[in-house]
Amino acid sequence: MLKKIKALIREEEGQGMTEYGLVLGIIAVAVVGALALLRGQIITMFNNVVSAITGKATGDGTSN
Repeated sequence: MLKKIKALIREEEGQGMTEYGLVLGIIAVAVVGALALLRGQIITMFNNVVSAITGKATGDGTSN
């Protein structure tokens, strides 16, 4: 019985996948947080790109 308990403690199968899952979860939370913080700047950047492609004025007094 003692050998089986020791084997359960030493067993490391599946531990790697759990760690990868936790790291992936932390990265996902960080990305979502960064996107939330930079939302306004990202929207402005995409609007500028669309304006440049369509040839409309960017709002800063210049036109393409």
